Amino acid sequence: MTAPTRIRAAATATLAALSLLLTGCFVSPGKFTSELVLDRDGSFQFTYEGEIFFLGLSKLAQMGMTDGEFEASTCYDDEYSERECTAEEIAEQRAEWEAGAAERAESAKKEAQKMAKLMGGIDPTDPAAVEEMRKLLLRHKGWERVEHKGDGLFDVSYSSSGHLSHDFMFPVIEDFPAANVFVQVILRDDDVVRVNAPGFAAQDDSNPMAAMGGGMAGLAAMGAMKENGGEAGDMADIPMMDGTFAIVTNGRILANNTDEGPAETSGRSRLEWKIDQRTKSAPTALIKLGS
Repeated sequence: MTAPTRIRAAATATLAALSLLLTGCFVSPGKFTSELVLDRDGSFQFTYEGEIFFLGLSKLAQMGMTDGEFEASTCYDDEYSERECTAEEIAEQRAEWEAGAAERAESAKKEAQKMAKLMGGIDPTDPAAVEEMRKLLLRHKGWERVEHKGDGLFDVSYSSSGHLSHDFMFPVIEDFPAANVFVQVILRDDDVVRVNAPGFAAQDDSNPMAAMGGGMAGLAAMGAMKENGGEAGDMADIPMMDGTFAIVTNGRILANNTDEGPAETSGRSRLEWKIDQRTKSAPTALIKLGS
């Protein structure tokens, strides 16, 4: 990759990351399997097995929180064609870059402080940030396994069960914004339950993760470019959202947006959604519990 191409790719990636950070949407699924079992007596069990990506702990987000190294800009001739820079031009560029070091350092510090507020007080520039995040998740009930795979990507096992006496959301992380919800279970009157999975749709207009032009869909595209050795090939890894979400219930399904509807198995109905970076509509279902 040439320097100008790399710079343009880096700028695009940084803007995409910042658009997500500004909306508080910086936790996303990678490869996963998730299931919600709903019994008509109101009991439930929810599981999530697989990857979760924390954008704030990735190299991509830290592009705006670290100074990096000097890299000469492209030089052009009188006809605006690229040419090799002279030693004098490179020296001038370096001097300008060094003159702005203090300003860049202050800006990076402010960005790190903003990110720490969104990450439960964890400073993403701290070498211990990954371990702090791992310990934070394991302190929460239901997180049975949390292992860092590198560059902000964690392999997790989460399980929660109980009785639906109140709404349920996943993930809920102490001091994190609620905009990062993957799955919501919302109680209505008359034993009706609404299940939404806004975090399992990269392109749904109702999903804040995709509301920005450089949002999750853009990051997913960059991940595909890296896998294919494209312009983003030497940049940070971007996980591809790839998984399944299922609802299993013996309640009465009033509405759902699966492609094929419920499948009957052992006296229960199973709804299943295949999820990837092209998924346009967030999984949703309306289920009547009770006798």
